[in-house]
Amino acid sequence: MTIFTKFAAYIDDVLDSLVDNNVLPADIDRRNVTIEPPRDASHGDVATNAAMVLSKAAKTNPRQLAEAIAEQLRKFDIIQSVEVAGPGFLNMRLASQIWQNEIVDIAKLGDDYGRANQKNGQIINVEYVSANPTGPLHMGHCRGAVVGDALATILEYAGYDVIREYYINDAGGQVDTLSRSAHLRYLEALGHAIGDIPEGLYPGDYLIGVGKRLADKYGDQYVSKPEEDWLILFREEAVHDMMDMIRDDLALLGIKHDVFASEAALHIDGKAEKAEAWLRTNDLVYDGVLEKPKGKTLDDWEPVELPLFRSTQFGDDQDRPIKKLDGKWTYFGADLAYHYQKSEKADALINIWGADHAGTVKRIKAAVSAMTKGETTFDIKLVQMVHLLRDGEPVKMSKRSGSFITLKDVVEEVGKDVVRFTMLTRKADAQMDFDFAKVVEASKDNPVFYVQYAHARICSTIRKAQEEGIFPSSDRLDLLEKEEYALIREASNFPRMVEAAARSREPHRIAFYLNDLSSALHSHWNLGNDRPEKRFILAQDKEKSAARLFMAAQIGQTLKNGLKLMGVEAAETM
Repeated sequence: MTIFTKFAAYIDDVLDSLVDNNVLPADIDRRNVTIEPPRDASHGDVATNAAMVLSKAAKTNPRQLAEAIAEQLRKFDIIQSVEVAGPGFLNMRLASQIWQNEIVDIAKLGDDYGRANQKNGQIINVEYVSANPTGPLHMGHCRGAVVGDALATILEYAGYDVIREYYINDAGGQVDTLSRSAHLRYLEALGHAIGDIPEGLYPGDYLIGVGKRLADKYGDQYVSKPEEDWLILFREEAVHDMMDMIRDDLALLGIKHDVFASEAALHIDGKAEKAEAWLRTNDLVYDGVLEKPKGKTLDDWEPVELPLFRSTQFGDDQDRPIKKLDGKWTYFGADLAYHYQKSEKADALINIWGADHAGTVKRIKAAVSAMTKGETTFDIKLVQMVHLLRDGEPVKMSKRSGSFITLKDVVEEVGKDVVRFTMLTRKADAQMDFDFAKVVEASKDNPVFYVQYAHARICSTIRKAQEEGIFPSSDRLDLLEKEEYALIREASNFPRMVEAAARSREPHRIAFYLNDLSSALHSHWNLGNDRPEKRFILAQDKEKSAARLFMAAQIGQTLKNGLKLMGVEAAETM
């Protein structure tokens, strides 16, 4: 519960009183009433738009209603002052005791400060990464992995039950190519000259180990055999090895999934057929002919009857085929069946996709809406690629991967915490540059360093004070001053930010908030450079020092909790 939801109870009491006095109608809709910090901190601690949104239904002037609400609010001891601003906004300053209680609450709750008090009963499936099992993860996968993992953690913290899922695309042409590439490396491991890797196969060195393992396991059994004798076997073996590699790559970022769902298993288990049968029963799939592509002259185009999903009924541009002419499932058809499977176990679905999937968003949303009769909420977050730079210059490809810089390369160079935090410093759908030189800079322009240094600075200050015999204490919090209360107000926003990040499905909000809290901490620290009486440690006043250190410790706890949501360590020394 946030300090703002606590305060909402006071607003409700006032509105109830105005209903009893016939100032407001009994059935007035209060859903759009908000209680939040003012945009300008100088205006107060809490603001509400109650008068603005209720005045029309009450058939009164917004400012007049605001004055009536303000009169009632001034009766509460916790409210120091109430001001009516502009056309009817209400800005309030809270008594200092409220902020003292808040940091005591942070101390009591510790690692749970900001966590929802109870589960809300909703199960959310978050699918992320889901890279094709054809090689190691690259930095495009890395950003989606971090966004998905942080979002899943935030949702859990906000009271949801979360399923972290990875969809393995182990059916189709790309894994057949993987199988042929592995067979070539298998021949190489047995001493056969393979020359240059043929165009169309995967050239990366990561397949050398796969080929050696296959050679050790099968000897020369499949050297001269036709492709149909080894294609499926080598495909299964290679996918297994690739998924082990991918899990190891994700582990470098501290990421683990609960479920690895296989596309191949989906077909083997007949899930796609079951989905089609359900869709036909509900008249959502029919046999029809696709429209001729518009704006093109296709001499060889012929109308072909295919099973089509009625996606136009749900906002798509055209109905979509779920099978090809040869009876094999289209990518959309398989994806449709997969989401049907996911929706059976979750109340809400969230997919973290690369921006190159933007063209399929509308159709798969239509499919989920149809299959769940609109009862399962479905959100897709598109993640833009990451441009790797070194001192502003593009980074060359990795020999090991054959065509890109691997996630492992980057994590091993700059560290997990730097990678994870940096991936969350911008909205997922915004372009991102990752400059190896800048992300390790020890400067305020580097958000990773800036936030971790704030936490380390607090830890260092407390250690130094303890060496001088001064310990954090909540006994005399009344000795705190306005600068300290400003810091506490910033910390008190954390539970609200967790709720907002979970509700909007935007984990970058936590990174932005931590930067703001760190900025407030560093600014407060710097006051002591010119004004010694503002320092945390005052040798001549141990009681005030103890209160300030207690406050600082709770700012540190809030930073630690936020960093944990991002999967980043709260450094104690730097």
